[in-house]
Amino acid sequence: MRVFQIEGDWGFDNLTLTECDEPSCGPGKVIVEMRMASLNSRDLIVPERGYGRATGELPLIPVSDGVGEVVEVGPGVTRVAVGDRVCPTYFQNWTAGAPSPERFASALGGPLDGVMADRICLSAEGVVKVPDYLTDAEAATLPCAALTAWSAVVTHGQTRAGDKLLVQGTGSVALFALAFAKMQGAHVTVISSSDDKLAKVTEMGADATINYRSEEDWARASRPITADCGGYDNIIELGGAKTLPLSLKAVRPGGTLSMIGVLSGLNIDASLGPIVARQVRLQGVTVGHRDGFEAMLRAMAQHNMRPVLGETFKFDQLKEALTHLRAGGHFGKTLIEF
Repeated sequence: MRVFQIEGDWGFDNLTLTECDEPSCGPGKVIVEMRMASLNSRDLIVPERGYGRATGELPLIPVSDGVGEVVEVGPGVTRVAVGDRVCPTYFQNWTAGAPSPERFASALGGPLDGVMADRICLSAEGVVKVPDYLTDAEAATLPCAALTAWSAVVTHGQTRAGDKLLVQGTGSVALFALAFAKMQGAHVTVISSSDDKLAKVTEMGADATINYRSEEDWARASRPITADCGGYDNIIELGGAKTLPLSLKAVRPGGTLSMIGVLSGLNIDASLGPIVARQVRLQGVTVGHRDGFEAMLRAMAQHNMRPVLGETFKFDQLKEALTHLRAGGHFGKTLIEF
């Protein structure tokens, strides 16, 4: 079967299309024939061993997100059956409860082999059934970006009708966060440097938008929006070093900063005083567990919510797809068709 793997040494140039034997199916396992995959920012980092030892060992099959059909089940499997359409979970060992080092060490696409193979063997506990209304392309986008947004908005953020949220940017996590927040009845502000993208999110339901290129102090610009509540209940913090100081100004006393991305850097230069004096909650968000994934799917089906799709590439165009992702400027998830 076909497989893409990083072999020989780390680095983008060592992503190799090759062939290997099909996996065998043991007790508690399932074989999934992959149909589609989608890319996340981490798929640019893993080939460069950007997570250090946590990235895993070579050879490594990259990419965590996708959808496929169960073609074989091992002894003892009852959760799914042959013919079911499923998504792998991002963390294979995290079905519910609190995170742990063991659970965090079970991520697909590094350190565990990912989905860029015609057939993959997974634990039956590490897959979820996909609602019929979603296309393969739509389902493939869900395991990482969608669940991260769901965890930030619903699981940890506990968003209620009437809450005010601010979402940074128009990347895949941001677009899912917008959709989930509107699903909960929240008022949502989106910031971006692109007027075209702000127009698109307005069509998707954003209640307010700010172009942070023309309004560099977007925290100040947001004050009329939150004049009735003293700031945002939850800020989906995707920027990192450069955005956190402004997020601290824009969040309300007792509000939450959902820390997800570090696009502008890892090391922050911000006063800790406002965090303490205004009792701000810093909530790190790293995807989520299987129970959260299944709750998210039920909510999506109830509201017939559909992900935003971007460009689609063929299986053997993985490098081209990653180059497209790295270039930025896209809107919607980048997809791989098997």
